[in-house]
Amino acid sequence: MTPDELLTTTRSVRRRLDLTRPVPIDLVRACLEIAIQAPSGSNRQAWQWLVVTDPDQRAALGELYRRAVDSYLESASAAGKLFQDEPGRAGVQERVGDSVAYLGPRMGQVPVLVVPCIQVAELPPGNQAGVWGSILPAAWSYMLAARSRGLGTAWTTLHLTYEEEAAEILGLPRDVRQAALIPTAYYTGSTFKPAARVPLDQVLHLDRWGSRD
Repeated sequence: MTPDELLTTTRSVRRRLDLTRPVPIDLVRACLEIAIQAPSGSNRQAWQWLVVTDPDQRAALGELYRRAVDSYLESASAAGKLFQDEPGRAGVQERVGDSVAYLGPRMGQVPVLVVPCIQVAELPPGNQAGVWGSILPAAWSYMLAARSRGLGTAWTTLHLTYEEEAAEILGLPRDVRQAALIPTAYYTGSTFKPAARVPLDQVLHLDRWGSRD
């Protein structure tokens, strides 16, 4: 794939994750070696990575995710309930909602769960961009590297509804914060294409808010 193809066809994979095919740990390590080339604030490289393959650990995290998904699907902010009055978007949103519902009870069955973390003594009360900006680019790099190697991933954070319970399952010290939960597996099928997006000109502002030209 060209860089543009990789960047525009790395999608959240939920329904098409192969729950039966093992993922070699060396393949995950190769993706993480690329991930840690990402930038971090002041070059601290304070990221930490938990790669969860133990069936009991995966099941425990999966149960937290399932509980969070159940609550999410009941909420007004669930993907499938958004933009219902916009014919061009309603169908896409419903498919996203259906895929979240599908993964909900199956997260614990995914062969590898990757939890990107950031080590920080205390989250600042104000500007946290530097903290999360020091782990999120690396996590996205991991997902891109996985895609280029035939692995599917999805960016999920719903388990953080039960952040303390997840931290206990993972044995995290108090100065390590979770950024996401990334299911990782080989995917079924082979077709990935750019997603439908709101046109750039609807979200682009030049110099000041509201300026389009």
